[in-house]
Amino acid sequence: MAATAAPALDLERLDAAVERAIAEGSPRGLRVLGFGEITLVLGWPTDAPRLAVKRLPPFPDAARTDAYEDVLRAWTRALERAGVRVMDTAVARAAGPGGTVHAYLVQPLADRDRLLNRVLRRADRRAGAALLDRLAEVICAAVDEHVGLDAQAANWLVQDGDLVCLDVSTPMLRDDTGGDRLDLALFLSAYPWALRALLAPIAHTVLAQYHDARGVLLDTASNLHKERLDPWVPVLLDAGARRLTRPIGIDEVRRYFARDKALWLTMQRLRRADRLWQRHVRRRPYPFLLPPPYRYGPPPEGGTP
Repeated sequence: MAATAAPALDLERLDAAVERAIAEGSPRGLRVLGFGEITLVLGWPTDAPRLAVKRLPPFPDAARTDAYEDVLRAWTRALERAGVRVMDTAVARAAGPGGTVHAYLVQPLADRDRLLNRVLRRADRRAGAALLDRLAEVICAAVDEHVGLDAQAANWLVQDGDLVCLDVSTPMLRDDTGGDRLDLALFLSAYPWALRALLAPIAHTVLAQYHDARGVLLDTASNLHKERLDPWVPVLLDAGARRLTRPIGIDEVRRYFARDKALWLTMQRLRRADRLWQRHVRRRPYPFLLPPPYRYGPPPEGGTP
């Protein structure tokens, strides 16, 4: 079952630790497991992690939190009906100031060496090809105009020879009119206020590619390049070609990667500028923990890592 009751955890202590880190503008003292586009994945408890927790954007009230949980549960059920295994995930809530809600996604702590991107680094040709064929199968079975999926390799755990989806923080579900059921305004709150109205249609367009199996395969292949797993890119493309009416070529992956890199580096700069504005001009905490600046992908030809 993808959505479960929150496991026993000292939520008050967790939220206090995250709030201290937000106030300081640094995750020092926390066990960072990974960096997402919006927030960090933390190991909890810090000294001996048993859980992986991800703080969601602040919710203005309980009703908006309930709506997010409803979309999350509907989306994971849709994935499971399509044959996708999803890691058991709970939503834990802590009370914030003024009726706001601090919500956390909580999962059992996974073995990082079993993440698909790490498994591919040491897999032989046959084993890696089997996993990527399964990934292409999952994508083509699950993705449609209603159900979207971010299928990059780092989002999957290899378990018992199959793939388990780990990253469920952005449930991609659309209604019959093509509208996003996810409240995009909550996730756009990570960006400068003056730009959010402009970013909303861009976010809707970006999410559209995750509702097209070919677009998801293209994005996943681009992320293999980003992870420096280039030998596996043609293997995934071959698996996709067996299922697509219009196969994807290597040149298309390179062009997509260049566009994706430019987009996400721009978004990162916007978020860092907003943090600077909030902390040093408005003199208030920026409510997200940002990853350190990153290059995004392998170095240019002749460059250094």
